Amino acid sequence: MPLRLAELLRLPERSADGLFLWQWAAVGGCGVVALLALGGLTRGRAGSAWALSLFGRYRGSVRRTGLVWISPFMLRRRVDVRLRHWRSEPMAAVDAQGVELRVVVLVVWRVVDTARALLAVDDHAAYLREQVEAVTARVVSQLPADSFDASSEDAETLRDAEAVGDTLSRILAAECRAVGIEVFSARPTRIEYAPEVAAAMHRRQIAAIDARHRESVLTSVLDAVDDTVSRLTRRGLVALDDYERKALVKDLTVAFYTARGSAVDTR
Repeated sequence: MPLRLAELLRLPERSADGLFLWQWAAVGGCGVVALLALGGLTRGRAGSAWALSLFGRYRGSVRRTGLVWISPFMLRRRVDVRLRHWRSEPMAAVDAQGVELRVVVLVVWRVVDTARALLAVDDHAAYLREQVEAVTARVVSQLPADSFDASSEDAETLRDAEAVGDTLSRILAAECRAVGIEVFSARPTRIEYAPEVAAAMHRRQIAAIDARHRESVLTSVLDAVDDTVSRLTRRGLVALDDYERKALVKDLTVAFYTARGSAVDTR
């Protein structure tokens, strides 16, 4: 220490022999303690946790916020434990009828077990993405994208986004639980035909809609014809044998169908 500073602080005169060995050891020890104390200080952030390991062995997690002290001998790895969402790219899939589709899924998830998320797999986020693709392909293959048969209008299809999303969420949550990931929801945001089959499926949809329309019109025409013939014969306005009845039914069917078709075209 400079002589002027020693005089200003009124320190005793230093010895010509310097510090003794035990004094150097004490100074060195204090320096090591200071370095360990300062080296262990870190800041805990909201929405993240420190996963600690010592010589390859997991020792626990720290989720506190603010200034915290962690042994500098511990290996620290920060893990994001906030609620997160991930939107997939269009994934190739095949429905129950073998039609190629493109599916986009929105997943809401978070890490609940930092030890499993870090130690069970190399990359838990990549594992989640791969499971989303696998589970989506499995669920989509169980149902048809659309129902073109008029007799099965109430059949389950992939257009029921709520039912498909519930199935996706349940299966994906079970698959990701082993790596410490909690899946809140997995919902398909878009299910569309692949570009190479989109035009053909669009034509099939139009043909199915037209067939259902024609069947509806024909049903209403037949009901009208039956009601008309029944009223005529019940009131005794006409007396018809089988041949005349068939001819009347044919003429009324053509007339009613033509009129109903014209009215629909006008609308």
